[in-house]
Amino acid sequence: MTSPTRKMPDSQTPGSSTPGSPTTKAPATGVAPAFDPRLAAVVADGPEALPAVGCDCLAADRLRARFSNPPRWSPEMTGDRIRLHVGPPRPAAVLLPIVLHAAGPAVLLTQRTAHLRQHSGQVAFPGGRHEPADRTPVHTALREAHEEVGLEPSRVEVIGRLPEYLTGTGFQVTPVVGLVEPGFEVRPDPHEVAAVFEVPLEFLMDPRHHQRRLIEVAGEQRIFWAMPWRAHPAADEYFIWGATAAMLRNLYRLLSA
Repeated sequence: MTSPTRKMPDSQTPGSSTPGSPTTKAPATGVAPAFDPRLAAVVADGPEALPAVGCDCLAADRLRARFSNPPRWSPEMTGDRIRLHVGPPRPAAVLLPIVLHAAGPAVLLTQRTAHLRQHSGQVAFPGGRHEPADRTPVHTALREAHEEVGLEPSRVEVIGRLPEYLTGTGFQVTPVVGLVEPGFEVRPDPHEVAAVFEVPLEFLMDPRHHQRRLIEVAGEQRIFWAMPWRAHPAADEYFIWGATAAMLRNLYRLLSA
């Protein structure tokens, strides 16, 4: 199944954008991803509805406190259920950047270019594989965020990490959570990043926007999380799914514990 090539939204700068609006884009590529997760069936949840994380719990001081003194909690997913990679896991890290807009915090995300060999066209956090010069996963996440979107490491206040996540492509990913003051200039790497956009943290921490979807890969069924997002009804949809959505679901579990 092949998804159609989509026009990317107009660009804006995070310092002046409304939280949740797209921020900037790189030149589009002409290659479409081979699999469209939007076609996967939505799996109905049970009758028990989970509560959203309250807005007061999403303030910067509350986020700092939660990571510095976390309650007892368990991540919902620690890896993809289908493995496409043979061999030992390869270390990697991503930055989960929370931009502290006055109107409410928002998570900065990227859409990868469609020509990449792995995870092409997908929504992702800035990040990538560990390099020999990286001393810790934090260094990997900050370096990759600087390379991919131009976010200076000095602008990121690292407040903690989420549990590692093993992707089906064999990467053992450490999600590093950081707070970012608005006003920085986004400079996407046109080779890796097709678009940079933001989604309100309040939206992402509301389970009403979390979908469980079912696909079949190589004869095996796989359940994955998805969080489709539109800045407004007429805007293009960004389909947050897979490892990125699972990490956001784990963040929800931590903040709601």
